[in-house]
Amino acid sequence: MHTGLRITAFAAALAATFGTAYGVGRGVDPIVARSEPAPHDEHGASSGRQQQSEGHAGHGSSPVGGLEVSANGYTLDLATPRVTAGRHTELRFTIRDASGTALTAYQREHDKELHLVIASRDLTTYRHLHPTRAADGTWSTPVELPEAGGYRVFADFTPAGKGAENLTLGADLAAAGPYEPARPPAPSSTARTDGYQVELAGALRPGRASELKLTVSRGGEPVGDLQPYLGAYGHLVALRSGDLAYLHVHPNGEPGDGTTAPGPEISFTATAPSGGTYRLFLDFRHGGEVHTAAFTVRAGSTPGVPESAPATAPEHSDAHGH
Repeated sequence: MHTGLRITAFAAALAATFGTAYGVGRGVDPIVARSEPAPHDEHGASSGRQQQSEGHAGHGSSPVGGLEVSANGYTLDLATPRVTAGRHTELRFTIRDASGTALTAYQREHDKELHLVIASRDLTTYRHLHPTRAADGTWSTPVELPEAGGYRVFADFTPAGKGAENLTLGADLAAAGPYEPARPPAPSSTARTDGYQVELAGALRPGRASELKLTVSRGGEPVGDLQPYLGAYGHLVALRSGDLAYLHVHPNGEPGDGTTAPGPEISFTATAPSGGTYRLFLDFRHGGEVHTAAFTVRAGSTPGVPESAPATAPEHSDAHGH
């Protein structure tokens, strides 16, 4: 991880640098649902993730990730396209190459071969999971989605091999049950979760890099002892409302590089690929547990209105950690 940030697009149509989030976590990986509203090294041009480069902000344009089920000769084969809301289910999927063969060799990025994100279409539920891969290339992870409706599954990975590019492939997932769509929470620069408060400073601007600072406190006191999680003090996933285009951003600096302190502030350099509404999810670790904070932000507002209006959800209702 370096001081700058670079976003490399995932599989389909977004180019940018990004940052921020809200919720809480415990257990395996975070889920944020209803009243509340993700780790990698620098990669090639098809990533969907904003990455850090040698002392400078990300540059170059590349398509965004998660909008396509197939890209660069690889396909996300989701064997569990339907689940039942509120019920534990084993989610299974395979990454296949152009010949249909299951991929079994991956580059490890931030301690994992593959990162899996699940988000509801209304952006009120979010999970960042780390599934297990069997010898035949089949990935699986237990999942329980709290609400019925439409979800998007994002597989973030890099195949093994010299010159391989990072990809994020996406597929639709349906959760059966009574469904009532929710709207993203209203704007606010403060997120609260599990007794933590996260303050967002900075504006998100389409086509322009800007710094976003997230400050973590608890009980009115700054949290100065954040712990590394998957090689960084914070991981950020941004999802664009409407098409759920996916971006994964990492903080400026990394543990032990002398450029960042272990809290309470986490800094990201971000560029929105377009105007519109985004949902940002920040994972951070403290006290041995992973927490997720989420914000709604708007980039590219009307003239005379700030280009980014951070927003918070109410107190968390269903959030679980990594």
